[in-house]
Amino acid sequence: MRTKLDLSAYLVVGPENTLGRPVADIVAQALSAGFTCVQIRSKNASARELITLTRQVSEVIALAEKSNTVALLVDDRLDVVLAARQQGIKVDGIHVGQSDIPVEVCRHYLGPDAIIGLSARTQALSDYVQETDVSDIDYFGAGPLHETETKPDCGVDDNGQVVTRSFADIKVLASISPIPVVVGGGVKSDDIPALADTGVDGFFVVSAVTAAANPYTAASQLTTLWHRHRLATDMAQ
Repeated sequence: MRTKLDLSAYLVVGPENTLGRPVADIVAQALSAGFTCVQIRSKNASARELITLTRQVSEVIALAEKSNTVALLVDDRLDVVLAARQQGIKVDGIHVGQSDIPVEVCRHYLGPDAIIGLSARTQALSDYVQETDVSDIDYFGAGPLHETETKPDCGVDDNGQVVTRSFADIKVLASISPIPVVVGGGVKSDDIPALADTGVDGFFVVSAVTAAANPYTAASQLTTLWHRHRLATDMAQ
């Protein structure tokens, strides 16, 4: 899966994001609309609840016949990934932050084929991508593009202020990063043309799909815009 990793349309989802609708149903609609990566993230669910969610989403991906093309990750919880795998659930890896469990520990326990994503604080990421050993990391998650209620601590600096990223910042980040970059944080359809032009490998969203009245329609609009504008950018180069 590491060699097939497609970050172009990345859904982050947990039970607190879906307006009471089943997580698996939201994921199924996003997959039908062309989303290519799914991360299970919840700060409220127990380990057993997360394992159940991971199983349900893994089954949805399998039913869509996309187990070999759509990556399924779990946010932060190495214990959940290991327990899920021990139960025979196909989960492809983990996403962690700089203050979470170290990536080298994740790599040790998950093995060489697992996907490991890393996010970093806004003010540190540009320096970090140039200084860190990326041998255990498959992609960087960057943001926020905007302030977001879904993750209000995203981009908070040492003074407690949220620092968002401009498209110019993101373009520089994409050019200097030795590994793929995916950007999120309040991303909406209006942002996609400019984001596709920065050269990053994809976008990630939560509420733009999970809180939409029609998740499939919202997801389809995002993926269509991304591919249209990315193709135009590639052709112009």
